[in-house]
Amino acid sequence: MDVITIGDAMIAMCPREKGPIIFSDTFKRKVGGAELNVAIGCARLGLKAGFISRLGNDDFGKYIIKTARGEDIDISEVKLVDGYQTSVYFREVLSDGSSRSFYYRENSPTSTMKCEDLNEEYFRAAKILHITGVFPSITKNNQEIILEAIKLAKKNNLTISFDPNIRLKMWTKDESKSYIEKILPDVDILLIGDEEINILLGDVSIEDAIKIFHGYGIGKVIVKKGSKGAIGSDGRDIYEVDAIKPKALVDTVGAGDGFAAGFLTALCNGESLEECVKFGNAVGSLVVGVEGDNEGLPYYDDVLVHLGKSKKIER
Repeated sequence: MDVITIGDAMIAMCPREKGPIIFSDTFKRKVGGAELNVAIGCARLGLKAGFISRLGNDDFGKYIIKTARGEDIDISEVKLVDGYQTSVYFREVLSDGSSRSFYYRENSPTSTMKCEDLNEEYFRAAKILHITGVFPSITKNNQEIILEAIKLAKKNNLTISFDPNIRLKMWTKDESKSYIEKILPDVDILLIGDEEINILLGDVSIEDAIKIFHGYGIGKVIVKKGSKGAIGSDGRDIYEVDAIKPKALVDTVGAGDGFAAGFLTALCNGESLEECVKFGNAVGSLVVGVEGDNEGLPYYDDVLVHLGKSKKIER
């Protein structure tokens, strides 16, 4: 496989109408979870993606498996667990596309995973391990799982991609900073949001932050700036890439996951760092135009059209 990832997939309950959740009466069931979103994004863009997880042995868990299988994601390392309920979260979406999340994942099935459950053969057959800060924020157990996954990835020469994706509803600034500092020296690609820099490094400029992250030994540092584009650095050259204007701003959730999928796809296709950032920007720009965690993740041809590299015949 090209990319494997580990995460806690969830059922996303999305409101049928925009506005404060306290006034939302009806919700539509969808599938969410940062790491699964990236796997879906990579698969739609043509990569072979695999997902490692545990889900409740309930209808929600079975629905997630059905969805992942339909996206052509390898789920041989996803197990259904008796006695645990699949994680759920509710979303609030406002008219400007901004949102809030309300999590119900305290008894996550992923807490049943053990380090010895990680299949080294699965790692050996992959090129990239993509991890985020969401999974380890759920339980201390998950933190150990990620550390073991990193060991297996390093042992088998995988590239390690990391998106801090810090959710302060899941853990505190100090907790996230302490844990993330442990894994940064093993990271090859850092995909970080500009607002997360302050949490990890304090009040420093983006330029100084990039230097600090390279000091950890990270080869590629990418700073996502949302509507202001992104910056990519390989320690020698720095590329500041403008954002691509979205066709519509409907829902910002999943844009960062889309960026990660786009960046990793371009990387696997042998593109330069600058082109990888551009491709990530394009995917993120398309994601925000569609409501849902991963419904807006595009196919490869759609990204080429958005970048102006090809044309799509509508009629």
